[in-house]
Amino acid sequence: MSRSLDLAEPAFSASGLPYSPRYDEAYHGNEDSLERARHIFLAGNGLPQAWGGRDQFVIVEAGFGLGLNFLATWQAWRDDPKRCRRLHFVSIEKHPLTSEGLAAMHACIGAPAALAPLAAELRAAWPLALPGLHRLEFEGGAVVLTLAFGDIDAVLPRLVLGADAFYLDGFSPARNPDMWQPPLMKRLARLARPEATLATHVADIAFQRGLQAAGFALSSAPGYGSEPPMTVARFPAMRGTRRQPPPSAAAWPERHAIVIGAGLAGCAVTERLAARGWRVTLFDAHDGPAQLTSAHRAAAMHPHLSSDDSILSRLSRAGNLQALRTWAGLAAAGHAPGWQGCGVLQTGAGVEDADIQQAALAALGFPQAFARWMSAEEAASRHGAPVPHGGLWFGQGGWAPPPEICRAQLARAGAAVTARYGSRVARLARVADGWQALDEVGMVMAAAPVVVVANAYEALRLLALRHMTIDRVRGQLTTLAPAELARLGEWPDCVVTGTGYLLPRAADGTARIGSSYEPDAQESGALDARPAVHAENLARLAALLPALAGTAASLDPAMLSGYVGVRSVSHNRLPLIGRVADEARAARDAAALSGARLRDIPRLPGLYAALAYGSRGLTWAALGAELLASQIEGEPLPLELELAEAIDPARLLVRALRQGTVAGGDVPAEPVPG
Repeated sequence: MSRSLDLAEPAFSASGLPYSPRYDEAYHGNEDSLERARHIFLAGNGLPQAWGGRDQFVIVEAGFGLGLNFLATWQAWRDDPKRCRRLHFVSIEKHPLTSEGLAAMHACIGAPAALAPLAAELRAAWPLALPGLHRLEFEGGAVVLTLAFGDIDAVLPRLVLGADAFYLDGFSPARNPDMWQPPLMKRLARLARPEATLATHVADIAFQRGLQAAGFALSSAPGYGSEPPMTVARFPAMRGTRRQPPPSAAAWPERHAIVIGAGLAGCAVTERLAARGWRVTLFDAHDGPAQLTSAHRAAAMHPHLSSDDSILSRLSRAGNLQALRTWAGLAAAGHAPGWQGCGVLQTGAGVEDADIQQAALAALGFPQAFARWMSAEEAASRHGAPVPHGGLWFGQGGWAPPPEICRAQLARAGAAVTARYGSRVARLARVADGWQALDEVGMVMAAAPVVVVANAYEALRLLALRHMTIDRVRGQLTTLAPAELARLGEWPDCVVTGTGYLLPRAADGTARIGSSYEPDAQESGALDARPAVHAENLARLAALLPALAGTAASLDPAMLSGYVGVRSVSHNRLPLIGRVADEARAARDAAALSGARLRDIPRLPGLYAALAYGSRGLTWAALGAELLASQIEGEPLPLELELAEAIDPARLLVRALRQGTVAGGDVPAEPVPG
């Protein structure tokens, strides 16, 4: 996808209607247009009748514009007593408005009046104009809007979803021919579930032929008012099988999941499943949630930036944005997660690094509210951070206490979760209707159709996969007591990162600096803080804030305290989130899978992983939970295809199959049938 967006600017025609100078065509957005949306897109797709009584219904729209079609659909859903349990609306927009632009357009047309309350909710949730997918929830999560900002030609191949209905509402083929080309119709067909419907105001012959060639069965319907006839279509149920069918709505025998691990990863998954009506049995070997790596009381979060907008940059951006939306939802529900949005200043090691950072900013063209340059002078005067050079300022960054996030998520899950602390799952056994969690003597602790393994490096013991690696990396933070901070003088009120990082003062008057990153060979026992590592952290502080170097050097490392944890990291530092591979089947079919893609890999039904979050637990946890819950339910994914594949737990297996290093007898011993 494009690294920056070509935004729409608020403009109005001579008659005062919202207007696009780029396409020389008016947006639809007055009171009459509400009836038009109902006629063309709802009635044209047989709505609301088509979603009646269904558990899930997915609409894909091309051309979000002012959001009128979404608002009309949302209102129809609200008014329908037979509505589906969960409505997904996925809309692609090449030229999105900013929140200010959307407000100006809505003010011009009165929203229209019948939809004004819903329009206000939409504007309040409107995301920054950043490329990628943005998932917004309304009605307590029952109505989900996923905005895909980017060119439709680039976006469609990257969507992972099964569509029940399509709204095609771009500007006319005469003004916007690219949106109506036959190749795009084939991409729509790839997403269409059997009997999916389609409606549009366009009746262009070339467009209709493209729809037919893609497999849609066309018919004509009266246009709205005096408009010419419109196009409606249906994607018939296929007689044969499609090699890669779109995801179907899940049909589990019961909505019950076992989640193993009550850290950031497991608690986030628990909350997301509970929000979808699942019952969760949560196991943790310790006496409560957030007892290992998630136990420390302060962790920083900010996105990664690179001039080429790498996979890591795109994933971290998606993760940060999803986390902020998730935590805001927790706070609104009365479960504050302790997020401190103080901002994060990321500095480089010198002038050359500063030049690289500024070049990345210029190449990306992101909104300043997301990332901007901050000079050393501004950092010192506004935030008490006497850095030697300027740096990237992430105004939405900050820090949070992971235990509070875990507690907030479990509180929101409420009675849907049964927590079994002090209970170690020794083995997983596959049975006819799902999975059993067994203890050390083989007794069944719980059984469910779905299991999510979220217990860090301990997962390797349960899964016994030859093509999944998780390394242990020791990290030590240093705590500076109020007396030590007083000696250092002024302390930044934001997070400062670079060669290390420092956190602002916490409520108890302490602050933390860190962090070490070293292999950990210790498999058990206490994790003791080492004075030598405290000394290294003080050196990191001196590099970040050279003005404090002398005083920092005078502190005695042997007298300092801190926190020590063990991170779990994959071979390439990206997390392992998704469906677990069936390595036994893959080994038996190794020859046939020698050119396999991730979509071809056999999977163990109902077994999922949320692992290897490393030092980015805050970044990955909410996004990983939403991704897993969407996969489990057969919903549209919150990530583009290549990003979901980048964190797929089977990615090393695919590499081994392509290299021919998976032998036919290379069959793991666990999990085994019960």
